[in-house]
Amino acid sequence: MATRLEQRQRTEDRILAAARQLFGERGFDRTTIRAIATAAGSDPGLVMRYFGSKEKLFAQATAIPAAGPIDGTPDQIARQLADALSSKLTDEPTAALGALRAMFSHPAAADEVRAAMAAQQRQVAALLPGEDAVLRSGVIGALTLGLVISRHLVRLEGLDAAPEQLMAVAGPLIDELVKGSRALE
Repeated sequence: MATRLEQRQRTEDRILAAARQLFGERGFDRTTIRAIATAAGSDPGLVMRYFGSKEKLFAQATAIPAAGPIDGTPDQIARQLADALSSKLTDEPTAALGALRAMFSHPAAADEVRAAMAAQQRQVAALLPGEDAVLRSGVIGALTLGLVISRHLVRLEGLDAAPEQLMAVAGPLIDELVKGSRALE
């Protein structure tokens, strides 16, 4: 028999999953608390009691999970970044996509996405060799963001290929950007 705390956690998890799905599909403005509650098999009042407001639920549901610490040699860093991208191409990152969709109509989402990406970019740049480390880290972030958006949101032709095929093209780019093997002129 589940404890009350376990039941509450399961309910919150169901609500967050429904919120991620609906915010991702519809964006912030077109998603209602009632629709989230219905999708979660819950009550709108319970959603409000657990999360306080639509804005707070949105912030929690679309928080972009940290990719984890990046560390090691340039080869290890390139592998970690490539693995993170491969994972995002394999499994649709619903929380991140919800935040990305909403950022175009909701300023708080844009700030959150920007802050999360900037933090990761700074972390990676601090580990890269060369004076252009911040630039190369930014290009890695843009490459990652562009591929994820183009594959999962825009659904560009060609990007429906197997993640392994995409990484066969993107992986060497990430490797080169991490190592700074080409001097910028």
